[in-house]
Amino acid sequence: MADHITITLPDDSTRELPTGATAADLAAAIGKRLAADALVAEVDGSLVDLSTPLEDGARVAIVTPTTDDGREVLRHSTSHVLAQAVLALFPGAKFAIGPAIENGFYYDFELPDGRTFSEDDLASIEAKMREIIAEDQAFVRSECAMDEGLAVFADQPYKREIIEKVDASEVAGDGTVSLYRNSDGFVDLCRGPHVPSTGRLGSFALQKVAGAYWRGNEKGPMLQRIYGTAWESDKALKAHLHQLEEAAKRDHRKLGVELDLFSFPDEVGSGLAVFHPKGGIVRRIMEDYSRQRHEQAGYEFVYSPHITKANLFETSGHLDWYADGMYPPMELDGGTDYYLKPMNCPFHILIYRSRQRSYRDLPLRLFEFGTVYRYEKSGVVHGLTRARGFSQDDAHIFCTKEQAADELGRALDFVLDLLRDYGLDDFYVELSTKPAEKAVGSDEEWDEAIEVLRQVALAKEMELVLDEGGGAFYGPKISVQARDAIGRTWQMSTIQLDFQLPQRFDLEYIGPDGDRHPPVMIHRALFGSVERFFAVLLEHYAGAFPAWLAPVQVRVLPVRDDHDVYAARLVDRFAAEGFRADLVRADEPLGARIRKAKLDKLPYVLVVGDEDVEQGTVGVNPRGGEVERGVTVDDFVDRLAAEVLAHT
Repeated sequence: MADHITITLPDDSTRELPTGATAADLAAAIGKRLAADALVAEVDGSLVDLSTPLEDGARVAIVTPTTDDGREVLRHSTSHVLAQAVLALFPGAKFAIGPAIENGFYYDFELPDGRTFSEDDLASIEAKMREIIAEDQAFVRSECAMDEGLAVFADQPYKREIIEKVDASEVAGDGTVSLYRNSDGFVDLCRGPHVPSTGRLGSFALQKVAGAYWRGNEKGPMLQRIYGTAWESDKALKAHLHQLEEAAKRDHRKLGVELDLFSFPDEVGSGLAVFHPKGGIVRRIMEDYSRQRHEQAGYEFVYSPHITKANLFETSGHLDWYADGMYPPMELDGGTDYYLKPMNCPFHILIYRSRQRSYRDLPLRLFEFGTVYRYEKSGVVHGLTRARGFSQDDAHIFCTKEQAADELGRALDFVLDLLRDYGLDDFYVELSTKPAEKAVGSDEEWDEAIEVLRQVALAKEMELVLDEGGGAFYGPKISVQARDAIGRTWQMSTIQLDFQLPQRFDLEYIGPDGDRHPPVMIHRALFGSVERFFAVLLEHYAGAFPAWLAPVQVRVLPVRDDHDVYAARLVDRFAAEGFRADLVRADEPLGARIRKAKLDKLPYVLVVGDEDVEQGTVGVNPRGGEVERGVTVDDFVDRLAAEVLAHT
């Protein structure tokens, strides 16, 4: 046996280490700072504990806390400490699963005698977790046969069920399961990896308790889920908690009620919104501007019904690959199944197929504000951002394969320009590739489509992130990810290149050679859904829409009731100029009316008194600005008109 091994680092340099050296030894050999920061290692593409011995020829990267992988390991390890604390404080508690999630972690529990966690319990659990962290207990991995694992968790039914039903991805190649133990005797079932010891943790906070069905089965036991967040430093934790505070203030569901924009009546059902007049104004303006820009860009408007016969979705493949997201069929016409549409694309395909097409007709750009319906479980419905019924600003471009790259680039430029007009300007692009299971078409077709999308995205010189396996069943996509005013990322516009649906529907065009050829199809949604985009903008602006989008742009407040006539004339003037203005008469004190206008987040409040009536002026109270007196009405009209036009 050789007395040394050679390891390749991410920069393709190599290191020689003694045979049997671990990932921790490698980190120490590279430098003291890296050894101190190291959490786990990535060995030949898989994350492992630092205590893992390395093999000769392995490619190894040391994972540190400020990376995505590092944060995930921190959070997963903190979830184990949470479970350890709960079992110590609540004898007889049962624990289920505790994964890392985006920005945090959770763990599911069942307490004895039907007890529930209280806010005081969370404080006690957090204190116990800090005791465990201070003890710097080691995370020690071991493997055992499945029957031994069942014995270890003899009094833990959820762990036993996991072992009994474990799939191949959770079982080591020799049929064993992996465990992690801490020095006080706590043991958990886990694939790992974990930080070397609890002392590497500490920048965390427990956040809330919620109910969660075991394995997501509504007929299964209801467990209690404790959520928390964990970060690499107290500074990062503090920044995240501040962002959460800001997000709570901006929650679109809360603002929708406060600003009288929309609601979710119980009589209508979960995930189905009704828009009130003010919300309807904002939505109409959003749609009208989008419609105008689409017309300028050469799109043609179409309309399609809300329901269709089942065979349309059988041909498209949605009933094979997307049935779980569709509502059950309705029997009509003597037993024919009809479905509420989850997608608009099959209808646009039928419009294309309604007559013979020539290469001279291409590209053909079809656009629709099409309402679709998707069955979402009640537990994942979230206001307007995850709804059951919503309208997509859906476009489908039919073109030749040779035209695809130009059309994709044009579509990406189009959506970026429009998103900027709506006030979003911090973007990156995500490329989603072929799903591992739910996909149609050959690997060669997928590879070709992915490469075209990749080249289009790279040409825009934007950050490009790979989303492996995240494409739709019929094709890969690029999606524009936008950061809002408080740094959160939202998936916005999606652009998909599809070779499959045109083939499934036997689409064709007559080429310049006189032969028939299949077109390719580009699926493109700018907003994603109008409702979701409405919510994103509402939270981005914290309800304070810019003047061009605000449901009420100007509110006029007469100081006394003898100023009402002048105030009413002003409102008429603004309406004639095309502005949205209202009047709140002097039925209560001026200060109270000004405070109400501020709560309504109006762009402008105009106060008019004796001098204004005499001189034809207004007092301008701009949102977030200094109060101005004696502004002529013409000057104010010109200013507002310029502001409304500036977004274009």
